Amino acid sequence: MKAVRLESVGNISVRNVGIPEPGPDDLLVKVEACGICGTDRHLLHGEFPSTPPVTLGHEFCGIVVEAGSAVRDIAPGARITGDPNISCGRCPQCQAGRVNLCRNLRAIGIHRDGGFAEYVLVPRKQAFEIPLTLDPVHGAFCEPLACCLHGVDLSGIKAGSTVAILGGGVIGLLTVQLARLAGATTVILSTRQATKRRLAEEVGATATVDPSAGDVVEAIAGPVGLVPGGVDVVIECAGVAETVKQSTRLAKAGGTVVILGVLPQGEKVEIEPFDILFRELRVLGSFINPFVHRRAADLVATGAIEIDRMISRRISLDEAPDVISNPAAAGEVKVLVIPSAERVAQQ
Repeated sequence: MKAVRLESVGNISVRNVGIPEPGPDDLLVKVEACGICGTDRHLLHGEFPSTPPVTLGHEFCGIVVEAGSAVRDIAPGARITGDPNISCGRCPQCQAGRVNLCRNLRAIGIHRDGGFAEYVLVPRKQAFEIPLTLDPVHGAFCEPLACCLHGVDLSGIKAGSTVAILGGGVIGLLTVQLARLAGATTVILSTRQATKRRLAEEVGATATVDPSAGDVVEAIAGPVGLVPGGVDVVIECAGVAETVKQSTRLAKAGGTVVILGVLPQGEKVEIEPFDILFRELRVLGSFINPFVHRRAADLVATGAIEIDRMISRRISLDEAPDVISNPAAAGEVKVLVIPSAERVAQQ
């Protein structure tokens, strides 16, 4: 089968590899769709820890074609979405229920072979069944939505909250929708790209801000800003130093800041601890998706989340290395790899 392989840092290619054999507790899944994530680009450049050589791709869904001998509750023919993050269940963090902080955490598409391939092995406990009537490309959004859902849970958004979201990529746009579902009445998204600002307003943002047009902090939290004095919750979704620095200045006194975007490992950002102390801000990191994948899958399956407008284009496995090796195109939200296609026309 074809697979997109990270051979080493900076070295990615399509190779022919053997179809994996499922163990007793595994599912062999024919991949229908797998999303390209910013993390894949970090992996290529050595900015996020991984264990190459490895097949990339952690946002996938597909059809079960073979179930291991110990699997009784999912049969071939079922469609599943995979939670790629495999915790050990034994370490102190797992025993405390903090499975996303597992000392032995391993991820499909990062530490073991993932979904940029014709087939992927998924442990049964990581698989969540979704309807066969669902558009299969929608299933590839369950993993990023689950990460956003964990961040929104941590943020404490409730009915009437004011929220600022920094970054107009797929994470920011999904978070806009979740914030509105959680009850936020004001949701402001900041991004430079006009197409993404328009899309944010179409999927639920009450206002958008162009950071290239002036000071974002003044525009949102200044005396004559959209929410004078700052918002209840700031969620950083861009994964860049500039927006992380903005985040604490956008929160009101007593507010909450959630860092959801992924910055390259080792990058530093200046903050003012006195400001955090004096205004008693809660500054939280949100890492992956503990115990929320099922909820995310249900949100996708019920149509509660707008997906189709998030899809920028569909590509083949052969095209994936070039897309991963280059920055996202202007206005691009989510690129999906469709392994069954030799070449998929851009949409």
